[in-house]
Amino acid sequence: MSDLVERIVELEMRLAFQDDTVQQLNGVAVEQSQRIEQLERRLEQVLADLRALRGLLYADPATEAPPPHY
Repeated sequence: MSDLVERIVELEMRLAFQDDTVQQLNGVAVEQSQRIEQLERRLEQVLADLRALRGLLYADPATEAPPPHY
């Protein structure tokens, strides 16, 4: 009977360790998901800024107002 108890205790310890590991991995996955979402938002903002700058750099001269000295 003692051997059976030892085996059960060993299995319970392994299960507790695995539960802890799964919870830690879940926490890491949640943090990474949040970070990815944050980086995606920042990337969209950078792309929008780049599009705006590109529009300013390559503006059609015909639509621009004449300089103030004219």
